[in-house]
Amino acid sequence: MEDGNRRPCDQVRVRVPATSANLGPGFDAFGLALTLYDDLVVTPCGSGVTVEVTGCGEGEVPLDDTHLVVRSIRAGLEALGAPVPGFTLRCENRIPHGRGLGSSSAAIVGGLAAAYALAGEPVDRDRLVVLANEIEGHPDNVAAAALGGLTIAWTEGETGRAVKLEPAAGTAVVAYVPDNRVLTKEARGLLPGVVPHSDAAANAGKAALLVAALTGRPELLLTATEDRLHQEYREPAMPESLALVHKLRGSGLAAIVSGAGPTVAVLGGQLGGQDVKSAGQDLLSRSTPDAPDGWTKYELEIDPVGVQVWSMEAG
Repeated sequence: MEDGNRRPCDQVRVRVPATSANLGPGFDAFGLALTLYDDLVVTPCGSGVTVEVTGCGEGEVPLDDTHLVVRSIRAGLEALGAPVPGFTLRCENRIPHGRGLGSSSAAIVGGLAAAYALAGEPVDRDRLVVLANEIEGHPDNVAAAALGGLTIAWTEGETGRAVKLEPAAGTAVVAYVPDNRVLTKEARGLLPGVVPHSDAAANAGKAALLVAALTGRPELLLTATEDRLHQEYREPAMPESLALVHKLRGSGLAAIVSGAGPTVAVLGGQLGGQDVKSAGQDLLSRSTPDAPDGWTKYELEIDPVGVQVWSMEAG
């Protein structure tokens, strides 16, 4: 049963999407949910925690109480005032770690959503964004993972907020994912404390234009994804990524650094009002080059719903 219910359950299944944040000028604000998913299965048991991970992060992430999904489940149960049982957790991960596709946000949102189901509560997505922001520290990726579609996130004091917009039909993303990782902390450490007023003004205008481009004017995507606040400053941590961004943009493609990088994402959409859902993806796939050596190319659409939860009732 999706989004849980008000009865205890024997098992919880969660699917949570990858996300791309910033999208060029929308630094720490914009996010897109993508059709690349991590799947979680949580089964309550008497006591203790058992963790099994397959796919991305296998053999690398902890398999104990320090696992991010485990910590998020427990934080969610405590916030809901629910008992914190022992449980087994199985993670089938497809979102690459440390690449700017929201793997940590997926773990947090997935764990919190599982907590709602374990507590027998329907998922409150707005509150989920608040709780996820408290763990993650910024709401852009967690908002998209929780709500799906295109999200604009902000904070009021320390409280994370977000609104969801519907991207134009056929909006698609091609992601180029390198083998190397870049830590978000490292990427943020390269940003200056002060930027020129002209750069801030330019980004504000392009961020507003990007909303229009993603919701109905795809021919504006190249111009609307121009950034002056963060991407170029991060070049020392990911020179190959910035070189690829420049190459793709020089070919007329709306390429950006996804999140904190080093993944490069190309945003695209269909022209001419076609009704076929995959038309935008087909168009973008034909216009984008193959991945460079050592990189993987993902052809993705926009996930419309965000995190999903199914539960099996006890008794």
